[in-house]
Amino acid sequence: MRRVKENVHYFCDDTLFGHIDGHGITTAVLDTGISPHPDLEGRIVAFGDMLHGKRRMYDDNSHGTHVAGIIAGSGKMSSGVYAGIAPASRIVAVKVLDQKGEGKIRHLIEGIRAILKNREKWEIRIVNISIGTLPHRGDEEEAELLHWVDRMWDEGLVVVTAAGNFGPRSGTVTIPGVSKKVITVGASDDGEQKDRFGKVGTNYSGRGPTFECVCKPDLVAPGSYIRSCNGFGQKKNQKMYSVKSGTSMSAPIVSGAAALLLSKYPDMKNVEVKLRLLMSADDMGKDANIQGRGLLNIEKLLNPKL
Repeated sequence: MRRVKENVHYFCDDTLFGHIDGHGITTAVLDTGISPHPDLEGRIVAFGDMLHGKRRMYDDNSHGTHVAGIIAGSGKMSSGVYAGIAPASRIVAVKVLDQKGEGKIRHLIEGIRAILKNREKWEIRIVNISIGTLPHRGDEEEAELLHWVDRMWDEGLVVVTAAGNFGPRSGTVTIPGVSKKVITVGASDDGEQKDRFGKVGTNYSGRGPTFECVCKPDLVAPGSYIRSCNGFGQKKNQKMYSVKSGTSMSAPIVSGAAALLLSKYPDMKNVEVKLRLLMSADDMGKDANIQGRGLLNIEKLLNPKL
């Protein structure tokens, strides 16, 4: 994560000397689950399985563990080199996707309802959704999903979503990232061919506008070749860290930044968090439907006087 942190101006007085590390902040991750990775030890406060109802945490895909590590990994197994953005923050993992990283909207809605029901018990402040599907006009199930995502926002949660990997055509931001309210994150570094297996290609980050002519994404963060916790890391012949690319990786970088901000200003509302993220972003000189307000800048986010 060190290269990523340099790109988003992570190393500043607050993070180096001010003990701003996400302490006291919990992020719910709706994804493929989570594995008990050493970098997350002691900070996974709850696990829910919307697919099979299992109580013991697991991640049969590794995507969710990777996302959680970007947000809150301590870097324990790399002497801090691959620590996440908010390494003292906590994680609630909700499994809504299967072994292939696929899922049904109803499982995602069930996960959202579980978060809303238990948000005070688990002290959830942020929800990360690195999931998306291209929108279809008039689809009732998609409309219901947007309703529940907006409800999380209306109840005060900071909701961060990925813009999706269906670019570069316009109108390719995925649901639920098309929501007017939530913070939708694109990839700042998608201009080169990524992923050796062809799953993510050139200029993959979802582009706006949405079908309601809303400019999206809201901002961008690095998303290519991000190294984080490997959900299979404790199995034979597996490494503790893996590399993935996509806006699924960009979103948790912003979620981690939000955790830093809330650990410094715990009384801040979700609308204020969004405004601070947008106002502190660095303009990259691209169209607003590619970059939103620009590239995440954590130093300016934490210190608005800069």
